[in-house]
Amino acid sequence: MNTSWMETADLAAGRGALGVGLVVAGAVVVALLIGAFAFGSRRVRRAGRTRPRPEEQPRMPEGGPVREVRERREPDEMPRGDTRLTPHELNGQGNSGTRTGASQERPRWNEGSSGGFGSGGPGAR
Repeated sequence: MNTSWMETADLAAGRGALGVGLVVAGAVVVALLIGAFAFGSRRVRRAGRTRPRPEEQPRMPEGGPVREVRERREPDEMPRGDTRLTPHELNGQGNSGTRTGASQERPRWNEGSSGGFGSGGPGAR
């Protein structure tokens, strides 16, 4: 008697059971994650963040609203000497390493020059 078809059916049934088991395990993991999220969000809501009191609200500075300052900057001069300076010694005067430039006029694009990030191409014609 040929029983190879019965062995094949048993093997297929084992693979099917494994597949069903993986799907069930995946569904359990997803359900646990959803439950943990719901529990955590409910817990945070219950603990509650109280609204800030009026004295805790941000206040406008005394000088009025802060505005953007546009200025041209130029680097500080590099000190010359025989010894090598460390970065914190280079910037002993202030914390920016730059100063307000002498000319505050914006540079303009020159007609006939490149304009392609220094590509040296023909530019505008």
